Amino acid sequence: MGRREKPLDPAAGPVQRFAAELRELRRASGGTTYRAMAQRAPYSAATLAEAAAGRRLPTLPVALAYAQACGGDRREWEERWRRASADALARPSGAEDGADAPYPGLRRFQPEDEKRFFGREQLTGDLVRRMGEGRFTAVVGASGSGKSSLLRAGLIPALRSGTAAVRPAAVRVFTPGPHPMRDHPRLLAPASHAPDADTVVVVDQFEEVFTLCRDPGERREFIGLLLAARRPRSRLRVVVAVRADFFGHCAGHPDLADALRDATLLVGPMTPAQLRRAIVRPAADAGLIVERALTARLVDEATGEPGGLPLMSHALLETWRRRRGRALTLAAYEAAGGIRGAIAQTAEDLYTRLDPEQAAAARRILLRLVNPGEGAPDTRRPTDRGELGADGAGRTAEAEVLERLARARLVTLDGSTVTLAHEALIAAWPRLRGWIEADRRRLLVHRQLTEAAQAWHSLDRDTGALYRGARLAAARDRLGGAGVGLTALEREFLLASEAAEEAEAEEARARTTRLRRLSVMLSALLVLCATAVAATFQQYSIAREQRRVVTSHELAAQADSMAGERPEAAAMLALAAFQRADVPETRSSLLSAYARYRADRFAAHAGTVSAMEFSPDGRTLATAGDGHGVRLWDTRARQIAATLAGHTDRVNDVGFSPDGRLLATAGDDRSAKLWDTRTHRVVATLTGHTGQVTTVAFSPDGRTLATGGGDGAVRLWDTGKERQSAVLSGHTGEVTAVAFSPDGRTLVTGGVDATLRMWDTASGRESATLAVMRNASTGQRSPVYDVAFSPDGRTLAAAGTEITRLWDTATYHYRKTTAVTGRREHAHRELAFTPDSRTLAVTGADGTVRFWDTGDHRTTATITAGEEPAAYETALSPGGRVLAVADGEGRVQLWDTATQQRTAVLGAAAPFSRLAAFSPDGRTLATTGSADGAVELWRVGGHRRLRTLGHGSDVHTAAFSPDGRTLATGAADGTVRLWDADSGRRRAALTGHTDAVTAVAFSPDGRTLATGSADDTVRLWDAGKGRQTAVLRRHTDRVRALAFSPDGRTLATASADRTVLVWETGARRVRTSLTGHEGPVTGVAFAPGGRLLATAAGGRVRLWDTASYRTAATLTGHPDGAEHVAFAPGGETLVTAGAGTIHLWDTASHDTAATLTGDGEISAMALSPDGRTLATAGEEKRLWRIDAGEVAAEVCRARRTHRWSELVSDLPAAPSCP
Repeated sequence: MGRREKPLDPAAGPVQRFAAELRELRRASGGTTYRAMAQRAPYSAATLAEAAAGRRLPTLPVALAYAQACGGDRREWEERWRRASADALARPSGAEDGADAPYPGLRRFQPEDEKRFFGREQLTGDLVRRMGEGRFTAVVGASGSGKSSLLRAGLIPALRSGTAAVRPAAVRVFTPGPHPMRDHPRLLAPASHAPDADTVVVVDQFEEVFTLCRDPGERREFIGLLLAARRPRSRLRVVVAVRADFFGHCAGHPDLADALRDATLLVGPMTPAQLRRAIVRPAADAGLIVERALTARLVDEATGEPGGLPLMSHALLETWRRRRGRALTLAAYEAAGGIRGAIAQTAEDLYTRLDPEQAAAARRILLRLVNPGEGAPDTRRPTDRGELGADGAGRTAEAEVLERLARARLVTLDGSTVTLAHEALIAAWPRLRGWIEADRRRLLVHRQLTEAAQAWHSLDRDTGALYRGARLAAARDRLGGAGVGLTALEREFLLASEAAEEAEAEEARARTTRLRRLSVMLSALLVLCATAVAATFQQYSIAREQRRVVTSHELAAQADSMAGERPEAAAMLALAAFQRADVPETRSSLLSAYARYRADRFAAHAGTVSAMEFSPDGRTLATAGDGHGVRLWDTRARQIAATLAGHTDRVNDVGFSPDGRLLATAGDDRSAKLWDTRTHRVVATLTGHTGQVTTVAFSPDGRTLATGGGDGAVRLWDTGKERQSAVLSGHTGEVTAVAFSPDGRTLVTGGVDATLRMWDTASGRESATLAVMRNASTGQRSPVYDVAFSPDGRTLAAAGTEITRLWDTATYHYRKTTAVTGRREHAHRELAFTPDSRTLAVTGADGTVRFWDTGDHRTTATITAGEEPAAYETALSPGGRVLAVADGEGRVQLWDTATQQRTAVLGAAAPFSRLAAFSPDGRTLATTGSADGAVELWRVGGHRRLRTLGHGSDVHTAAFSPDGRTLATGAADGTVRLWDADSGRRRAALTGHTDAVTAVAFSPDGRTLATGSADDTVRLWDAGKGRQTAVLRRHTDRVRALAFSPDGRTLATASADRTVLVWETGARRVRTSLTGHEGPVTGVAFAPGGRLLATAAGGRVRLWDTASYRTAATLTGHPDGAEHVAFAPGGETLVTAGAGTIHLWDTASHDTAATLTGDGEISAMALSPDGRTLATAGEEKRLWRIDAGEVAAEVCRARRTHRWSELVSDLPAAPSCP
């Protein structure tokens, strides 16, 4: 007999009243048991019983299922539920709002929470000590590792206690936001009331300078102010907290990279002991008890959980809300949804209680609060309340939803700013994640529109900043429908853009009309008959030309929209658009699409290589990296054969089918894809995993593909029918490795739950759990990193932390446990057998690859690919003779396993984030991106490295002499070195600057070298003798750029003091000072004829007439900022670059000739001497072709190998190619 339900008091509140009504309905239906009800409803008996328990209002689906199981009317009970929900929300919530809760949930800890902040005491002490040792400190950790709480509840109370070595006059905490220099300048000034004490500036969520601040000039100025704390007389101490996945962005700023090298504190995951303390102590101090079983469960689930702290804190808060007396129980924790489900349950519970109007408002609000990533993680986006409003009654709905979201602690309200409580919500709530994925392209366009509208407004609504052409068409296409929730400013911007485009079109038509009238008048003087004929033909021509232009714009817009996912088709469409009308929009589309299609970059991948595999014939190597693409390398030519772009997030694994015709890829976008290796097209996209797809493997006959995912499931796919054939469930966490036995009868899978499971592929059933992997030194559970069968099928190998285990497959008894040197937990491991099964290659965490004899278990050879940790991923060729090793810099090294010698490097350039400089003949490119001061010289045509020059300090700038024989490099240590460009021999070292050298330039005759520095001076040197000849001292801040006039008589120097000084090089005196710039001047260049000078500052480009040095033009159509300038050889074109975009300008008309769109910030650029190729450095490391005619010819040549109908099926717009 079932347990008797506890009595309810309907007068106690709406929740109890609704529960009593449900019980009455069940009694009236004949007292149906909950077990019988569960057979009629898609919920368990326990869930249905809980719905009528009166402890909390059930969700709407559960309530309706309960009512229908008892014969109730759906409409009636939905109405009752909504009344109860509204009444419950209207009542004072008392303790249920979490005001007295011992856990903050998704909210970060604040300084006043110090007494509830446990588990990070040692890390707090380390941070305080690190602050005392230097004036700039960076706290780095994964999202959800607790950085913000460490700063607020750990560091700040420690500083205010007076016991720390640093006793500040003031402590200021803020996040950068979209405009750090506009919003926070006063916070970066030392406190005036205590002149002898330091002021501590804490910058939380420092990654916002990359995700929200779109002006590169403002970003650099802000970073410069923070780094100024390192100067000897500074009275500031700066602490920044940055997410680990944005740490690489810092490398694009040389001074910041230099500061971070020795001033970084890593926030790692909590140990089990620290987790217990963080769980138990806050409850104990509040007079509560945490059930032991709950503590054990939380420690087990939170250990190793990426970003697990906010998930754990929210689960504990929800458990506290369900507490029984003084006890927090495991049952309450499970009812809350656990560490992985509590956030989703809270959010889903709130969402299902909203009426349709409120639900629509919630979607609009939440999507506005997300910054969708494109090659980067999705992040939260602090948003002004005004941006979340809608017309009419929508504002009421928005205000109500905001209050509910805040009450549930899903968002935070800080004055007029609304922010997601934590980025964990994005990943943990499937509904929100689904909205983002479904609307990603629209959201990206919308975010760009928001930024463009704000830039337009800040530029006093300058018409040059409005959308036109392809951008306007894309905005209309993506945002023109109902319900997208544009703000008033965004609507005004779009209307103004449309009006401007229409006005320009009207003006064009008016010009045409005037010309036609003039033509008619002139023709009338000759022959009236001819006039009529000419007019008719002209009208026809005009109409035809207008149709061509409209069609070309449509094609260009479509090409832009598909460039990320289908670069080849985008290039063909852009070519068709360009051939119809050679206008700025079509040129922009063609050049940008071609750059993505060719992917002409200097590194194998930006960042680390995440996966590699050789094709069965060994002729192709597939590599995947931090971006979305997969590259296929010709191993004989050692060049990129193709780039496969289709995933929308990181690619985690690659695998060839046994016949080599298919390539499988696994991505963070929750999909696996099958590619035809001959046509390089996607054959199938396999979806079904609810999390990232982490690993793939083909069966020996190629008919089955196994995929493992972050959702703990292994899925089997029929590769012929391209559909799922089975789901294997058993792992309790992410599946990290899958491998078929050589006979295909067995599938072995490994996961982060430390288990190795065996499956019968015929039945899909688990045949055994082979082992629980444990760390060799500590005995703790270890994730399984890789599994592999030997080719003869007799041995199975599995890799874990510090160990590799071997089994005899005949008995599946241990054959050997092999220690693998490893000093870094969670490092990647890779296993590969040689074809004869006698040797196993093991990649260890110490950066080496060891070869083990599987018979006597001896080490037979060791390959050390470089500095630890060098080896991230490895792949062994089918013949066993070549080992491919990825080294963490985006490079892939090829080694001869017989001689243990490196034979080649694919994509051999380190990411050149600091500089790029062409030799005068355009055949050599100098780059650097490493902190060891190495400058690499490359042959541009084949991407072949010629030599490496070791400066010994971070190199910030470089320039070739006019004859190409000498290369000058300037570095952070204040030195300039002169090198023989042919031999790589150092000719001279020039000393004199007292701070970093930031700019170098040779005079046109090569006799004089000018150098600029952060010490605010410019120095002139005799380039032949290496002797200083003059010091120019008029600037009051660091010198950023230098340029000689073509005749060498004038030197222009640009500085962060917002001026450009024009010097007479003979007299060495200032001829004039160019002022009025709106920020630090970051770029300067003379036109080839010397009649114009271009300067870049504050996101604007100015052209100066050098006869009078008055402003000739201001180029304002660059809303994302321009920092670098260069003139093409003829002087007709000016190239400017900034935050991910490159603009080509017509210097006569001052109009944009083309806009090239990239994927990241550009920190430096160099234009080849012939003006046909542009090299960009920073996040956007690429060679760009900027001659539209040449690019069109290249795309035509590529088009001959493809059928147009295969690429674009819905447009009869095939380009015309000879």
